[in-house]
Amino acid sequence: MVVNGVWRAILLSLVGSLGATCKGQQPADTSVALPVPAAPAEVTLPGVDTSSFTPRERREFSAIVTSLKAPCAAVDKTIAACVTEKAACSMCLPAAKFVWRSVRDGVPREHAEKLFHQRFDADQVKNVPIDNSPVEGPDAAPITVVEFADFECPFCAVVYPRLEKLQEEFKGKVRVVYKFFPLPSHPHGEAAARAAAAAQVQGKFWPLHHKLFDNQKTLEPSDIERLAKETGLDLPKFRADLGSAAVTDRIARDKKLADDLQLKGTPTIYINGRLHDPSSDLSDAVSMELQGVGATP
Repeated sequence: MVVNGVWRAILLSLVGSLGATCKGQQPADTSVALPVPAAPAEVTLPGVDTSSFTPRERREFSAIVTSLKAPCAAVDKTIAACVTEKAACSMCLPAAKFVWRSVRDGVPREHAEKLFHQRFDADQVKNVPIDNSPVEGPDAAPITVVEFADFECPFCAVVYPRLEKLQEEFKGKVRVVYKFFPLPSHPHGEAAARAAAAAQVQGKFWPLHHKLFDNQKTLEPSDIERLAKETGLDLPKFRADLGSAAVTDRIARDKKLADDLQLKGTPTIYINGRLHDPSSDLSDAVSMELQGVGATP
């Protein structure tokens, strides 16, 4: 695995540098034998298949799940004990699988634990109000995915079909919310955001949303108006709404929310108020969240 190789190279370089500076030999009568820490006992958890792991990976997995606490505050056990004893915490097995994926992907233990806390700690859930934003999906869906995006951001263009696929994969269980976050570095981002907000006034945000992303390399004013016409918008009203106070306020509120959340770029995604790690699979994250809320993935 490439990632494992990278981290192994870093470790070897560190060992080498230590060897270059820790030279010398202690006199025999003053040497102290340091205790060798015992290797963590390997654990086997029901529902988590570590058969494909190397011995080192199994030890790493075991060390993490026997040291991290279960993600439910009422359960004072480690992840391993929680899963093994079938404690009353629906997130224990998803947490163990989360650790499994980190070990599989070669994530160093320190970073894996940081990702775990980001994903499972209660204080990591943010208040991300929908606030009359464009929504696609049922209001009663147990999972709300909020995306802060810029129509000129190429990464956002890659993400939007994945968000649509989520709604197909988890039929009726996911709703997607769009937040306007045009970046100063994108010259057409603000104009495209205004166009989409104006389309929302006519109830056609999502059709224009798709067209803007599919044509993000040609977003001059004439291009945007052409796309609006193809979407079936009332063009005189569309032109009037582009500069309206309502559209200005819509975008300003989303920008302020992004600032309050200290967002740095696009796309930024929250799943039920929890920041999504972009290196993680969206489907896995939604499936895990569904288990956490007691719904069937």
